Amino acid sequence: MDEIETVEVGDLPDDFTDVTDAVLLDVRENDEWCEAHVRGALHIPLDDVPARIDEIDLESELLVVCRTSGRSFRLAQYLSMRGIPGTVVKGGMVAWQGHGKPVDTGPEGMDGGSGA
Repeated sequence: MDEIETVEVGDLPDDFTDVTDAVLLDVRENDEWCEAHVRGALHIPLDDVPARIDEIDLESELLVVCRTSGRSFRLAQYLSMRGIPGTVVKGGMVAWQGHGKPVDTGPEGMDGGSGA
């Protein structure tokens, strides 16, 4: 398997609301999302991604974020085995907040809240 690509949080925009050529996929759980998330990110908890893959714009660059990168690497490996490229946000939300980048809080934008 090819090596998974990573990107530093400092190389990313602070807000993905108007970004049209990339998707920031947040794969953390609902409670983590409510605590802090990047504005404009798409939220699909990791375990839900395979069933909800059609909700992700795979024509755009796919950036995956979680708390510290572990879940992001797991998803990127899963996607890579299916021929879908993905880039891991190195250090995840811990790094994002550590760099002083802005976050939103609360359930707004949360997907999967009612759970299956």
